[in-house]
Amino acid sequence: MEITDFPFNTSDLEGYLPQEDITTKAGPWGICAVVSPEGSLKSSQLGREIDDHNAVERFNGAPTVKFQQDVGTKTTICLVNSQLVTTEAGFLKDSLYNEGILSVWDPSVYHSDIPKWYRNPDYSYFNNFKSYRKLHLHQPFYILKPQMPWELWDIIQEISSEQIQPNSPSSGMLGIIIMMSLCDLVVIYEFLPSKRKTNVCNYYQRILAKGSKQNKKKITAFGIA
Repeated sequence: MEITDFPFNTSDLEGYLPQEDITTKAGPWGICAVVSPEGSLKSSQLGREIDDHNAVERFNGAPTVKFQQDVGTKTTICLVNSQLVTTEAGFLKDSLYNEGILSVWDPSVYHSDIPKWYRNPDYSYFNNFKSYRKLHLHQPFYILKPQMPWELWDIIQEISSEQIQPNSPSSGMLGIIIMMSLCDLVVIYEFLPSKRKTNVCNYYQRILAKGSKQNKKKITAFGIA
């Protein structure tokens, strides 16, 4: 999102978006890591390898504290969804959300323009966005344009041999595309199953993945939430 985009250029929202475009603030970088929160990262001992990258992207509330050996310590960019910004009680003050460059995205109807999306977002997170910016004046916090996920979906459909469901791409897919635009090479961690098979959904939780016999809770797959 740019500071000249309506309604972010109006008196109600003017000044909340960073003055610099994200491509000016971030990159260009050499080799970057995109780190999923998958449970298979637990006991992986990949922390040092991940931190050796020029930049590291993480997602939502995936922490590094207490998990440094497996996921590293570096956070250059963190992509969060609008649900987290709206409902996470600790979002405004938890230091977890003060690391690196923050970007938020919100699902929209197919190719919705910015004013139409703003009137009817999936999660109305704008008040929390403004509150966060007031509390953390020097923390870069960007908003992805609502058209971006659908532009990516169009590309996926174009190269797909079958019709795919018109659902917005996942946080993970969006994060990969963001880093591809900022880095020479992108290394992706645990987006596809590795040999470290596990029923644990996230490396920092004990919630079991959907399909496990022990699972008694409804689990939302990574990237869709």
